[in-house]
Amino acid sequence: MLIRPATAAELPALQDIERAAGEAFRALGMDAVADDEPPPVAELERFRRAGGAWVAADGTGAPLAYLLSGPLDEAAATASRCEHIEQITVHPRAARRGIGRALIDHLADRTLAQGGTALTLTTFADVPWNAPYYARIGFHPLTEAELTPTLRKIRAHEAELGLDRWPRLCMRRALTPRTAP
Repeated sequence: MLIRPATAAELPALQDIERAAGEAFRALGMDAVADDEPPPVAELERFRRAGGAWVAADGTGAPLAYLLSGPLDEAAATASRCEHIEQITVHPRAARRGIGRALIDHLADRTLAQGGTALTLTTFADVPWNAPYYARIGFHPLTEAELTPTLRKIRAHEAELGLDRWPRLCMRRALTPRTAP
């Protein structure tokens, strides 16, 4: 597996990964999530051009998973930089192989190397491959008082989209240098 920046030509494949992965939500009675269309190519392209679209590719170079991220707005006004994971999706045929974690660790290493101190994300609290998974890999839930203005804005937008039909939360992972195994 190779982690690398997404190419413009791959953006429709990222949409296909999103559609395939969304089907798992049906088993949890979250059909609206499964039916939700992936981000449009233009939005994916904005992330790609900003350096925030990464893929984990198989031996043929085909994407198996992707991650979209960007800095939180208020990070520029503070002494620390925080990178927000907007989306991370693994194709079901590649699930449970550590690919999502590898993408997150790649982003963590890059963010740390650029002086960043944390990663954040928003997620479903009760979906096994969401908040419980992120907690296992070092993220912790943020209280309402800990939310930054940008995280509050992200959560408000998610509520407008109807995602609050199911419990959601913001999570944060502090970044520290990893030691080699």
